[in-house]
Amino acid sequence: MAAVSEKLNLNGVDHTARPTWKLRETVRFYRDIMGLPLVHAVTAKGWGRADEEHADFLHFFFDSGNESLIAFFYYIGTEQPAELKVPRGYMAMANHTAWRVSGEKELLAWQQRLQGAGVKASQFITHEIIESIYFRDPNGYPLEITRALRDVEEIDAVDAELTIEAAMSLEGKDGWTSIEQFWRTKGALVRERQEAALAHSGAAQ
Repeated sequence: MAAVSEKLNLNGVDHTARPTWKLRETVRFYRDIMGLPLVHAVTAKGWGRADEEHADFLHFFFDSGNESLIAFFYYIGTEQPAELKVPRGYMAMANHTAWRVSGEKELLAWQQRLQGAGVKASQFITHEIIESIYFRDPNGYPLEITRALRDVEEIDAVDAELTIEAAMSLEGKDGWTSIEQFWRTKGALVRERQEAALAHSGAAQ
C-alpha cells in the first residue's frame, strides 16, 4: 500500500442513497411523518454501460439536518429485483442509517411521534456510549435515532485499535467461533501494551 503523503479530511456525510419502489409511501414517511423537507430532485434518462439497459429515474433528496441528506432512486417502469428486497433478522439491521439527537427528551419525542403515526419504533436500547430507538421505513430499510451518553475520548480510540487488531488476527481461522476467544486474544494484546509501557517508563527514569 502506498504511503499517505498528506492528511485529507472528510467533512461529514453529505447523503446516503437507496432505491425505492414505493414512491408515494416513501415521500409520505420522510416528508409527512418524519418532517424532513424535500429539498432537491433530479430527473434523468437512463445512463450507464452500453451493454446494460438503465431505466429512466427520479433521484430525490430529503434534508436530515446538519447539512446531511437522505436520498432515494425511483427507477421508472421497473420492478424490485429479488436480491434488493430487504430481509428481516438481525443481520439485515446492520445496513442502516442512524441520525443523532441532542438528548433523552428529544429521543423520547421522536419515539412518540413515530408510534403516534403507526410506525413500530423500539424501546430505548443502550449500546455502551449511545442510546437509540430503531424502526423501519416503508421499504423495510432499518433506521435509528440515537443520542450520546458521553463524549468519545482518546481511550476509546485506543480500545478500538486493540479490538480491531485482535479481531483481524483471528479473522479467517476455522477455530474462531466465540467472543470469548476474541476476549482472550485482546487481553493478551492489552497485557503486551501495558508491559511495553512499563518498560518504557522504567527506561526513562
